[in-house]
Amino acid sequence: MLKKVDSVEEFNQLVGTESKFFLLKHSLTCPISHAAYKEYEKYANEHQDIPTYYLAVQEARPLSNEIAAKFQIKHESPQVILFSGGAASWNASHWKITNSALVNAKMDTQ
Repeated sequence: MLKKVDSVEEFNQLVGTESKFFLLKHSLTCPISHAAYKEYEKYANEHQDIPTYYLAVQEARPLSNEIAAKFQIKHESPQVILFSGGAASWNASHWKITNSALVNAKMDTQ
């Protein structure tokens, strides 16, 4: 199940409490982002062993910018980041966000 994150505070709490999780930076107006969201949603429904979160870039720009700066990952939208042990361990953007890519990322970081 996808859970929405809106603030820097919520995100920092996730980093502090979740050992591993995915986060999707999602644009509400971009068709590529919509396709990525569907792939992400499919992954989340089929693989509930790793929590899945998302943010809407238009609604949470400060959070999106904070993540880019703190983890030194160039902002893109759509973009999925796998966080593990408080660090960003993998990321993908645009058409590279697929159910199989997410499965592989999870396997590669175990």
